[in-house]
Amino acid sequence: MIQTPPSFDDIADDFGFIEDWDEKYRYLIDLGRHLPPFPKDAQTEETKVRGCASQVWLTFEEKEGSLFIQGDSDASIVKGLIALLISLYNGQSAEQIIKINAEEKLKAIDLNDHITPQRSNGVASMITRIRQVAEERL
Repeated sequence: MIQTPPSFDDIADDFGFIEDWDEKYRYLIDLGRHLPPFPKDAQTEETKVRGCASQVWLTFEEKEGSLFIQGDSDASIVKGLIALLISLYNGQSAEQIIKINAEEKLKAIDLNDHITPQRSNGVASMITRIRQVAEERL
């Protein structure tokens, strides 16, 4: 079974306790470091997410009606953002994934006001890719 970061709600709670954004960035980077190793042979054009300034790869595995995501990036902060999205979506059914309002959830932790526009675009691209895969599984 693919490992997952803490739940999104736990991460959001942690964000609420951490006041300094430099510390929040370090926390995101740490989340990314704890993702399971991403197979080098999975870093393909098919798994690459378009629209990200950094290199981003996402793979999807369906087990018993739930979708499990694994991801990687060549940028530490982006890898943390991948971990954040995995915490939001992992283990959900395709129907549940499509219903999740990721933008609203991320707004609740004030993320978009503290990452660069390029990273915001990358997060949006990752969300779009996750939703596309979920829609394909319906």
